[in-house]
Amino acid sequence: MGTSPSILFRQLLTELPRGQPLGTEWLRLRGLAPKQVARLAQEGWLKRLGHGVYLLAGDKLDRDASLAWLARLMPGLHVAGKTALAWRGVRHNLAFQQTLTLWGDRPGRLPEWFTAEFPAHYQATHLFDATMPAGLGLAPLPADRSEMLVSTPERALLELLNDVGKRQGLEEARHLVEGVRSSRLQVLDELFSHLQRIKVVRLADMLATELELPWQSVARKHSVRMAGGKRWVSATKTGDRLNLRRPT
Repeated sequence: MGTSPSILFRQLLTELPRGQPLGTEWLRLRGLAPKQVARLAQEGWLKRLGHGVYLLAGDKLDRDASLAWLARLMPGLHVAGKTALAWRGVRHNLAFQQTLTLWGDRPGRLPEWFTAEFPAHYQATHLFDATMPAGLGLAPLPADRSEMLVSTPERALLELLNDVGKRQGLEEARHLVEGVRSSRLQVLDELFSHLQRIKVVRLADMLATELELPWQSVARKHSVRMAGGKRWVSATKTGDRLNLRRPT
């Protein structure tokens, strides 16, 4: 006679990661078939979050553990833009519960069980060209989960500027950009070299010039390189009017 699901599950309790979603594949590799997992949920050992995803009963989802779990399923998932800047110490207005800014390589949707607990916005914007080295401008936070990548200030800066006019107001972006004074010029220069959005490079050039930032010459160099029309004008969803001129 085989071991009952509840007995096998009790044996697994010591290795179950707290606060982390449990997928049926993870549980299958530890001896529990999907039908047995469903039975454990019926018996109250597990809480069903969504299709094929569970949580230990009585446990509370951990944000970082959940992000690390999602990163294994969503290619290129990382904490980006405004959220990445905040997590790396660059903030302007502190919100009680700020919406997480998450980027990835492919279009998709975050699961409802995640967004219900942690309000978040996900996008798959191809800000950089295909030749950019994988992982450039991405790194885990110190002493954090290695699989949970967060944009460095240099990459987060460009992601933030990409969102200006869509989900990000210009005035707040200006304050945040001013907070990224100590950028690593070599890293920023390499990121700019793979950037393929004229709006972002011109906006970076404009703000760096206005704020007299140390990396203004880097932004100007790439703004000239990307050329484009004499003027980039847009009335944005946030109510800002962007009027970005080509440098002369």
